[in-house]
Amino acid sequence: MNATSPKTYYETLGVEPCASADEIRKAYLKLAHKHHPDKTGGDKAAEEQLKEINAAYDTLKNPEKRKKYDLELEAQQRGHAGFGGFEDAFRGGFDPGGFEFSGFGGGGFEDIFGSLFGSGGMRRPAGPETGADLEAAITISLEEAFNGVRKTARIRRPEACSLCGGSGAEPGTAWETCSTCGGSGQLAQSRAGFSVRTTCPHCYGEGSLLKNPCKQCSGHGQTQAERTITVEIPAGVDTGARLRLPGQGAAGLRGGPAGDLYVHIGVQAHEFFKRQGNDLVCDVPLSITQAALGDRVRVPTITGVADLNIPEGTQNGARFRMRGQGMPRLAGGGRGDQIVRVEVEIPVRLNQRQKALLRELAEQAGEQHEPKRRGFLARLKGLGAA
Repeated sequence: MNATSPKTYYETLGVEPCASADEIRKAYLKLAHKHHPDKTGGDKAAEEQLKEINAAYDTLKNPEKRKKYDLELEAQQRGHAGFGGFEDAFRGGFDPGGFEFSGFGGGGFEDIFGSLFGSGGMRRPAGPETGADLEAAITISLEEAFNGVRKTARIRRPEACSLCGGSGAEPGTAWETCSTCGGSGQLAQSRAGFSVRTTCPHCYGEGSLLKNPCKQCSGHGQTQAERTITVEIPAGVDTGARLRLPGQGAAGLRGGPAGDLYVHIGVQAHEFFKRQGNDLVCDVPLSITQAALGDRVRVPTITGVADLNIPEGTQNGARFRMRGQGMPRLAGGGRGDQIVRVEVEIPVRLNQRQKALLRELAEQAGEQHEPKRRGFLARLKGLGAA
């Protein structure tokens, strides 16, 4: 394509002409997300770009349409040159299934090349094709993940044109047999004893032509539609879960079934809890007095609050397990646990009376009630002696 030529569909999606179907799909999803009206705030230029992106993907995702489009590109690049002989066919690269060698008799070129390249003259039928799979994302709260919830996702997907019913032809008309190839999709030409069969340049191998394309879909048979899809999210889901909704993707072609919709789930961070699998971890602050003497404290749970007994002498970082107070298990079998981690708070602003009481407590306690500190001091003395 020269500098004044319009962009090709490959350039629109930012992929190479040799890109795989998966690479094309990923490029499309990235661009569609970037130029979606929800992201651009209804910018007209972005809307036009999105139309171009959708048109490019609509063609390149379909193997038959892509093959036809590639032939059109090749014809443009060659200046719509006709068949220039056997040498031109080889110089331009040939389709192994599109040539037929004859005139050599049994055991000659026909036998040799026929086994390598096929017999030629066959046109792949344009049968039903399954629509593309689509993706969406939904974010929910931890409480919604605990209970399960019904949510909606707004998606944009190709659907069968309501005017032509997906045929691509203007109502009251139909596809017509190609007069150039007689419906075979191929042409045969002879050069120096060779019979070479090539793709029909008029119908691009389809065997039929659309003389009166549908005004609503421009002959594509599909139009883009905004749809709100209801998604049932089961209890116990976590971030990274992917739900499959069969038949909610892009409409199929030529009567083919629709693709699927894959919904990616994200769970928001919670005020109190961190999730570890099916367990919920909660940090609860304690005063020195509560940790030393023990207490009964109230702690949050995913369903409300509960009382937890703190034994005397509880150390900072101690963990208490509340059985069955975690998240539901997706596969069934009850719930995980809630783990309470205690954080003993050290006073930072003490008056003189409070300081005196703490010093008195330290004198009264001595080292006999502090086994960890006693052991540490003993090891420290040994280190100094060394």
